[in-house]
Amino acid sequence: MHTAQHLLNQTMVRMFNRGRSFSSHIEKKKSKCDYHFDRALTSEEVEKIQSQVNNIIQADLPVTEEFIPRQEAREKYAPGRPIEEMDEIVRIIKIGDYDTIPCTGPHVASTKEIGSFRIISSDFNDGILRIRYKLSQPADGEQ
Repeated sequence: MHTAQHLLNQTMVRMFNRGRSFSSHIEKKKSKCDYHFDRALTSEEVEKIQSQVNNIIQADLPVTEEFIPRQEAREKYAPGRPIEEMDEIVRIIKIGDYDTIPCTGPHVASTKEIGSFRIISSDFNDGILRIRYKLSQPADGEQ
């Protein structure tokens, strides 16, 4: 589920250029991500997001980690985040050439282990777009 969040975030960045989610709640059965946005998504956009995430899952991209110094991580991946909030050495998660970001959460070894991604709902209120999603046929363990 956590790796799927990365794929959803990068898909939103690529499609809308609005940034990653500012809030998320990751659970085994369903999860949600909140984005600063100016409108609701169309049904066509929901389908396109879902399709893109599933295409990346099926591409069977490797999910790897590396550890780099805090300053390098801040400069490359988190320019708006206060440097004091990061550990001295930062874990970077790479999903093939699709997404790279500092992260401490659990991840699969390959995107194909995620299963199938489905947006179950989205809504827009007061400048916040919320996307709720589920995975089907997930691999054993956390995602």
